[in-house]
Amino acid sequence: MSGVFETLQERGFVEQVSDEAGLRQALQQPIAFYNGYDPTAASFHVGNLLTIMALAHMQRGGHRPIALVGSGTCLIGDPTGRSEMRKMMTLEHINANGEKLKLQLQRFLDFSDGQAIMVNNADWLLELRYLEFLRDIGRHFSVNRMLASETYRVRYAKNSLSFLEFNYQLLQAYDFLYLYRKYGCKLQTGGNDQWGNILAGVDLVRRVDGAEVYAMTYPLLTTASGAKMGKSAQGAVWLDAEMFSPYDFYQFWINVADADVERLFKIYTFMPLDEIRQLASLQGAEIRQAKQVLAFAVTELVHGKAEAEKARAASQALFANGIEANAVPSSDVAMDELAAGIPLPKLYQLAGLAKSASEARRLIEQGGAYLNDEQVSDVGLIVTQAYLKEGALLLRAGKKRYHRLVAG
Repeated sequence: MSGVFETLQERGFVEQVSDEAGLRQALQQPIAFYNGYDPTAASFHVGNLLTIMALAHMQRGGHRPIALVGSGTCLIGDPTGRSEMRKMMTLEHINANGEKLKLQLQRFLDFSDGQAIMVNNADWLLELRYLEFLRDIGRHFSVNRMLASETYRVRYAKNSLSFLEFNYQLLQAYDFLYLYRKYGCKLQTGGNDQWGNILAGVDLVRRVDGAEVYAMTYPLLTTASGAKMGKSAQGAVWLDAEMFSPYDFYQFWINVADADVERLFKIYTFMPLDEIRQLASLQGAEIRQAKQVLAFAVTELVHGKAEAEKARAASQALFANGIEANAVPSSDVAMDELAAGIPLPKLYQLAGLAKSASEARRLIEQGGAYLNDEQVSDVGLIVTQAYLKEGALLLRAGKKRYHRLVAG
């Protein structure tokens, strides 16, 4: 139990801690701790998965995770990292997203017998009386201190900070106070961009209840070169199979930079560190073997063993210039549209391999487009039923991105 902090450090989860000596001491006994997730989307992405893996390590170390779905705070929107106010969402949309996030969390944390808790801050935030909240909670916050943080300072300078967003930090801090009182929660964790908001909660618990609680943040997901990670050609790398296919998910890990392999093993798998170091030591062409192990492990964790095996088989077949069509991402194309003929650039848009017609044309002109595994360079090509093979069209963008359009 006491070694869980060392485990998190060794695996690269710890970015900042409010009181490391105090937290280490607190972790000598089982504690409740929480991480919040605002349901702005219907799925977690690989950046969120980093924090979820940390929660899983903490639970394995004997501590009790509280997974907070922030339907209440989502009504306002976190201004952190935003140049303008977030688009307002309806409570119905927020709650629908929250339900999907709850199902995903159950894959990674054990909620049986209260070993982990799932809460929704709308349950208490929507019941707050505004004047009482301002009097009892708002008086502990300094506007000057809030404006000193980068998020508020930059937005204030641009004259784009609304009073609505100013309340976000108060509400997140109140969540910590509420969870401390109800569950004895001693620690709040989150991405490093949440450092200021989390510290505000630590300070509020100390001021109101005179208790010592702690803050710990995780690093934001970046590559070894410092670039933001977690995006693919299709956009965010979601954990939901309908939003990002298991095959594409597997390919995301296959295609990570060699320099990132060891760090990603430590964060996204439970593999022992000595095994990780051995795999990461592979050089040259052999590093692909390590990436295959990484891709399978993370895909199995997120999508299950069957989908991981299917994605691995497809990847290996395609890598060897073969085709296992049933495992390649696919969607439907209307037979009557094919009968009339579809321009090749439009097909690439339909398949999600290009975001626009101009992007598709550039891909074709630069030699990166393949139809049924044959390179095509004619931007004006009209694809008809004559191009169907076993009732489908196989499109490829570059070396590794495939999509199958099934005629129906």
